[in-house]
Amino acid sequence: QVQLVESGGGLVQAGGSLRLSCAASVRTFNDYAMGWFRQVPGKGRELVAGVSRSGGRTNYADSVKGRFTISRDDVKKMVYLQMDSLKPEDTAVYYCAADPRSSWLFITRVRDEYDYWGQGTQVTVSS
Repeated sequence: QVQLVESGGGLVQAGGSLRLSCAASVRTFNDYAMGWFRQVPGKGRELVAGVSRSGGRTNYADSVKGRFTISRDDVKKMVYLQMDSLKPEDTAVYYCAADPRSSWLFITRVRDEYDYWGQGTQVTVSS
């Protein structure tokens, strides 16, 4: 069974930075493409950033390009989301998710392709 645990959320002023971490309890971490999603009340979860199994490819939502960076450490079985230049509209619950089916270099943006989810961590950006 795959378990994902996020940490690093909190309250930050606009323009500030946060780093989210996700620890995975899996046998082989690079069997999974990884993604960070976010959700605000009344809306569905959107993919903010994804990283391929290889770690060599990343994909970002247009709204965060140039501000957020996703990375993974397969030895530590961790995935990170560095968030800089935060804006109030980045306020959301952020979820770490694992996709067990993508090929080595592929990243899917389809939420239903991610089988495993963390519990979420709240990020609040004040203006």
